[in-house]
Amino acid sequence: MRKNFLFATWAGGGAVPPVLSIARVLRERGHGVRVLADTSLHEEVAAAGLEPIAWTTAPQGDAADPAQDVIKDFEARTPLGAFARLRDRIVCGPAADYACDTLAELRARPTDALVAEHMLLGVLTAGEAAGIPVASLVTTLYPLPTPGAPPPGPGLAPASGPLGRLRDRVLTRLILKPWEKGLPAVNAARAAHGLPPVGSVVDAFGRVDRLLVLSPRALDHPGRTFPAYVRHVGPRLDDPAWAGDLELPEGDAPLVLAGLSSSFMNQHPQLERIAEALGTLPVRGLLTTGPAVDPATVRAPGNVLVTASAPHSAALRHAAVTVTHAGHGTAVKSLAAGVPLVCVPLGRDQAEVARHVELAGAGVTVSRNASPRTIARAVERVLHDPSYQREARRLAAEIAAETATDRAVAELESLTGAAAGTHAVPPDRGVRS
Repeated sequence: MRKNFLFATWAGGGAVPPVLSIARVLRERGHGVRVLADTSLHEEVAAAGLEPIAWTTAPQGDAADPAQDVIKDFEARTPLGAFARLRDRIVCGPAADYACDTLAELRARPTDALVAEHMLLGVLTAGEAAGIPVASLVTTLYPLPTPGAPPPGPGLAPASGPLGRLRDRVLTRLILKPWEKGLPAVNAARAAHGLPPVGSVVDAFGRVDRLLVLSPRALDHPGRTFPAYVRHVGPRLDDPAWAGDLELPEGDAPLVLAGLSSSFMNQHPQLERIAEALGTLPVRGLLTTGPAVDPATVRAPGNVLVTASAPHSAALRHAAVTVTHAGHGTAVKSLAAGVPLVCVPLGRDQAEVARHVELAGAGVTVSRNASPRTIARAVERVLHDPSYQREARRLAAEIAAETATDRAVAELESLTGAAAGTHAVPPDRGVRS
């Protein structure tokens, strides 16, 4: 039976393609799908065959353009400062604006389910106020504290024994504390639409019918437990619409695929150091700069082809190693192809992803300030130690099994199937729109 889905996303770089991938499959299965998104994403939304709808009061940005980036976390001097920008400029601060825009669209046309990138708490608030099924999409490792695992964020290894459990309890409190400053804005958005307050911002993330984690369960800590509404549905491996065609560097030496963030993270120095490192090795380098960096500005030796973009899924069929910032999308695509990694985390969730890659035995991590010599040694280590490829191939087999069926789409169709017809959205209560 045909259902109507409203998706909501924001200019969050690598978080966008997985969200649009699910929306596209639902459309191909005959459902009605429209997507609330920043205007900078509308071309990408349309390329997926979906209907884009612009935010009207919520923030509008372009993660590939530092002048138009809403968060500008590259200006922050500390990880806490970068987190505060995300909290205040996307997750909590504009929650009321996201809620109003979403409710306006829900009132405009029938909707059977609302599906949002999980950072958009204002969107989740609107869905709860409208009384329709709500699903949120986590496009990385599950980012909230749970039993059986260290607190997410710092990239910690699992601890054991009384001291380890004490470490986790203390650090969990420290990691959750900065969310408290966002709680008044979240509860103000909820009150404006007749909803009771939540006790914490973390509680607000759980006000959904389903939270779908678009990450391999095999990459997370094996002893970790999750809330009942959380489902691991496997990663999305689609390339973004702007990936273009594949051009490989000439020769038959081992191919190293290198690429950092698709959004701006002041990554130009790291790109040049990676290129210089590959220039000292008997390899071919394919370095993709992404939309945020002009490839013409990156100096590279003759064995490294620098291009704005390439379809990583196709390139990985030829690659022996990936050098990456450990963005979840690139890391998981590499593992799905059985390609081990050298991780150069720049910020955000990347240290956490890199740690999980290391714990799985499928790669190594070097500092964002690593010299070309250090990067080259890491590439040689991963290239010549067969254990890294063996573990990457093990994860590839587990990812293949996990993605053999489209669990995300099945969950969303099940969610709407449980509803009795199309939900009517309550009339406007006279709040700001």
